[in-house]
Amino acid sequence: MLPGESKALQQYITEPGSPFQKLHLDKNQLLCDQGETCNHFTFVVGGILQHGIEVNGDEKTTYLALRNSFTSALESFLNRVPSRKFIKAIVATDLLYVDRNTFEKLMSEDVIFRQAYFDLIQKQICLIDDYRIDLLTLTPEERYQKLLSTEPVLLQQVPLHLLSSFLGISMRHMSRIRKNIK
Repeated sequence: MLPGESKALQQYITEPGSPFQKLHLDKNQLLCDQGETCNHFTFVVGGILQHGIEVNGDEKTTYLALRNSFTSALESFLNRVPSRKFIKAIVATDLLYVDRNTFEKLMSEDVIFRQAYFDLIQKQICLIDDYRIDLLTLTPEERYQKLLSTEPVLLQQVPLHLLSSFLGISMRHMSRIRKNIK
């Protein structure tokens, strides 16, 4: 998994006069809860956000948004419908965000923002496609090895139970894999 970063969009939101506002989340604080409408399109300045769902009382991790990445419960944000997932800070996290009305205005009036957003979405779709193919074609060991080579920071900063959920590996199997790889 690589952050879906867009250099043009990063530069745009950090310029003086940018419409993006600062937001700080403490560890375990929600940006958006499952069943509520997401009101933020965000850039992660520092920290990590967990995208997850509750299934029969169990928390499943669907995505991890890292530093220098953009994220939202996009379907909820764009369509103003209840989110099917929650987004939670797993460590203290600093964000830059715009609300839905500001986002709509930027998309309709700002060519640079609109192009950078579409570039970002294209990259994200490719990453999601790769992730889904990996879940179907790679063994749990291979998925762990790929994560180890592409995103070693996750292994240092994200609790093991969240990584195992994200990789689709049971905690017991994840422990065995880590023991055999070290």
